[in-house]
Amino acid sequence: MSEFILDLRGTPCPINFVRSKLQLEKMPSGEWLEIWLDGGEPIEQVPNSLSLEGYRLGSIEDLGGYFSLSVEAK
Repeated sequence: MSEFILDLRGTPCPINFVRSKLQLEKMPSGEWLEIWLDGGEPIEQVPNSLSLEGYRLGSIEDLGGYFSLSVEAK
């Protein structure tokens, strides 16, 4: 589990992407952020958007009711 967790359940697109990016920009390079996202559009869009911004994605886990996405700060 990551040291940093960002709970974005219930947060609509694209606000969840913006909040994820802002949090990652505050973090030291190489640290991992665990982002909790709802199913549907959030888990479909946020990983793709972060990847396009140059972030390295780790695991995406279905935790039953929400997803956990790991992203490395750059």
